Amino acid sequence: MPKKLQKCDLAKCAEDPCKKPTTPSTDIKVPIIWVLGGPGSGKGTQCEKIVEKYGFTHLSSGDLLRNEVKSGSPRGKELTEIMEKGELVPMDVVLDLIREAILKALPDSKGFLIDGYPREKEQGIAFEKKIAPVSVVLFFDASENTLVERLLGRAKTSGRVDDNEETIKKRLNTFNTHNDQVVEQYTEKLKKIDAERDTEAIFAEVQTYLDPLVQA
Repeated sequence: MPKKLQKCDLAKCAEDPCKKPTTPSTDIKVPIIWVLGGPGSGKGTQCEKIVEKYGFTHLSSGDLLRNEVKSGSPRGKELTEIMEKGELVPMDVVLDLIREAILKALPDSKGFLIDGYPREKEQGIAFEKKIAPVSVVLFFDASENTLVERLLGRAKTSGRVDDNEETIKKRLNTFNTHNDQVVEQYTEKLKKIDAERDTEAIFAEVQTYLDPLVQA
């Protein structure tokens, strides 16, 4: 029988993180970038451009979960059961997948883009304790009206059932509620980027934040 996945005690993870510094077990010398942004913010396009210029490894927690399920591993089978029940995947499982992916790519990677993670403050605190400190947090910010308009435009060709105005606004509300906590937690490393401009203007600003990291 596969070992049962244990849920992380989020309250414990978040308890006085600044007063109880810990040393991550992973020795990572390359930059780690968290990429945040609501659905429709264009962060996926910016990640592609970052990978092309800097050679960073792009990791998406959602992709890692889907790949683990497809692998048919004991852990993947348990994840399937969790998702089929509509339950949330335990935070420590997601962190394990991210850490394993980082370690696998580390020998040849120039840096890591962690896309769409953390989704809330406790996840960020746990990441830095278990994996490594984040170098920079890129937050691609756009108004709700802009994001709704973009997603409704995508809905015309995507065929996604969740691309309707009511569902989109619910998703945005959920994102904003939790993302605000992350933004407040990481004010010193946060780079808030106006994502309502054209792609090249946005990337020009992104480079001003990433160039110093790769030149250090």
